[in-house]
Amino acid sequence: MMDLAQTQTLERQAQTSDNEAPIAAVILAAGLSSRMGAFKPLLPFGEGSVLSHVVQVAQQAGANPVHVVIGHKADQLQPHVERLGAISVVNPHFEEGMFSSIKAGVASLPEVSSGCLLMPVDIPLVRPTTLRRVMAKARRSRSMLVHPLFDSTTGHPPFIGRALFGELLASDGQQGGAAAILSRHGSDRIAVFDSGCLRDMDFPQDHVAQLAALENHHLPDGRECDALFDAAGTPQTVRRHGQAVAKLAILLAANLNEHGRTLDIALIGAGALLHDIAKGQPHHATAGAELLSDWGFPAVADLVGQHMALSDGYRRLDEVALVYLADKLVSGEQIVGLEARFAPAFARFADNPAALAGVRRRLNDTLAIVAAISAEGVDVPGVPMEIINMLEAAS
Repeated sequence: MMDLAQTQTLERQAQTSDNEAPIAAVILAAGLSSRMGAFKPLLPFGEGSVLSHVVQVAQQAGANPVHVVIGHKADQLQPHVERLGAISVVNPHFEEGMFSSIKAGVASLPEVSSGCLLMPVDIPLVRPTTLRRVMAKARRSRSMLVHPLFDSTTGHPPFIGRALFGELLASDGQQGGAAAILSRHGSDRIAVFDSGCLRDMDFPQDHVAQLAALENHHLPDGRECDALFDAAGTPQTVRRHGQAVAKLAILLAANLNEHGRTLDIALIGAGALLHDIAKGQPHHATAGAELLSDWGFPAVADLVGQHMALSDGYRRLDEVALVYLADKLVSGEQIVGLEARFAPAFARFADNPAALAGVRRRLNDTLAIVAAISAEGVDVPGVPMEIINMLEAAS
């Protein structure tokens, strides 16, 4: 079995190869939206519409070309599709159901396409990273069919290889449609860290919920954090430490925001929770940052990569600084004093001048952050008042 690093290397190679046939995206947007009570593709979503969001996800993932199958209200959708840089495919038989749209989309693809991602427009929260992982798996394994897998559940979108196009196009859909055809073929699966690949949007309350989730979609949610920990093999003791660090970091950030700061509390919580995801690996802060960046969470990766040592020293009271400080104040699951956290390192590296200088830098950065927080009128748990008074006097 390949280890995690080998798997990631192969995925990067598959994603960046210039010699592979392109993989298209077929976005299904022809339906009536009867359960929603409004036309799904043109519902507001982020800075645009649901359709524009899905098209942009496909484009960001590198799918090419991007075809959008339209039917109901095609006259409204066609110019919208063209403005997005995608290709509209009109399905005159859209009222016969989704299978007719799948056939129309597959039939429209150029022969150079090695396959396609089949993307229902009403599953908009799928991340570009998920699409890239599915495409990389398809290229690496030469599979006819690949599904993303999250939390042991098969999600969207599937990759369908060109070898299956003929069977789809020849079917009249009377024996179970595309699902029945695809079920006759073995599907490869690739683990993803994306609860959005399981979330469809059929009713108005689904639209409201997914709009709310979109605000922090650049961050992993709770289920995704669990999946990330599981993939990295992070021990439960380390996860509980992350929970304690997150609790303290969020408390400090919330108090600072009450004093006029605008810190991203959700980002701080995710970074603090996951900061030790690669604990036990060499240079675990860097290793954790690389994992999270590869898995689609670069903002969190930045915090994780600097939780041991700030790359440029302390510069500002931001999200990176809050996670860094909270980690320095928590041992195991308990808030402890700075002496308890730093004294062992000073003792361990007493005969190693270079390592000792690093410990001093980390302590100085910690004290600078404490001073900045105290100057805002916010208490720092685990830091005695005499230290705070000393810092204020020095400033």
